[in-house]
Amino acid sequence: MKSGVFQRALIVRLFSGVCSEPLFLSNFRTSPLRDVFKGCSFMDLTLVLMLAGLGAFIGFAAGLLGIGGGMILVPFLTMLLPGVGIPRELLVHAAIATAMSTILFTSVSSVRAHHARGAIRWDIVAVMGPGLVVGGLLSGGFVFSLINDAWLSLFFGLFVIYSAFKMLKGKAPPAGRTMPGSVVTAGVGAGIGFISGFLGAGGAFMSVPFMARGNVPMHNAVATSAALGFFIAVANSVGYIYSGFQEAGDQPNMLGYIYWPALLVVASLSVLTAPLGARCAHGLPVKSLKRVFAVLLFSLGTYMLYDAFVAFFGG
Repeated sequence: MKSGVFQRALIVRLFSGVCSEPLFLSNFRTSPLRDVFKGCSFMDLTLVLMLAGLGAFIGFAAGLLGIGGGMILVPFLTMLLPGVGIPRELLVHAAIATAMSTILFTSVSSVRAHHARGAIRWDIVAVMGPGLVVGGLLSGGFVFSLINDAWLSLFFGLFVIYSAFKMLKGKAPPAGRTMPGSVVTAGVGAGIGFISGFLGAGGAFMSVPFMARGNVPMHNAVATSAALGFFIAVANSVGYIYSGFQEAGDQPNMLGYIYWPALLVVASLSVLTAPLGARCAHGLPVKSLKRVFAVLLFSLGTYMLYDAFVAFFGG
């Protein structure tokens, strides 16, 4: 099959699960877009385009600034998912789980790029990986479903604001003498995997400072955190699917707590734009952009605190 035909068939297959309303683009008689958007209502198309733009932005930011997109994606999904009928009591759970599952795709391209440069400390990954999996499964597969949306919003908002202040401060973590022993390192991995499950994030905000304090060079710490993020995403995503079947099993297009149409759209665009962001990192003022990004995080964290306030007290 020719490449163009295959890509067109793949896109049609992708969006056929996202769009389900009556045809409205019948005037596009010869355009490939007719096949892509066939079956979409205007509201569905608007949501798809917004998710696509969000995925493109997150992928670019991840490649440019070396950060994951979960902390951006969760608040925006919290705003968008009510439009597809996700109820209030599942909203933040679905946003966090969907954001985490996108890391399964974005981390792979990042790991390949870092591995090609020999920057990943696979010895650290081998020690921390089992702990990350245990912590992620415990978080996503059990504790996550026991916390209501209001408390998840509160925890997420506070943590994002804290991360924004750290980014604005821009202070490098102090370097230590060496990495701790295997037992301690594995235990730290379990803690990172557990906490990340409540944030929909890949854990770089904790794993990079931990490795830097162990005298791991910053470029190796950042590269290694990308590999660690894959294990966090796998474990928590499996957990979200398992724990969400009982709570969200009757919701359409939900795989456990994961809203899979949003996952497909966001992941497909973020994977494409992440390499572009990485290339631009060498020619753009990354330090200044990090400050702008920190302001965005602060705003999104404040929104999530407001969301928690509304969930607790009504509004």
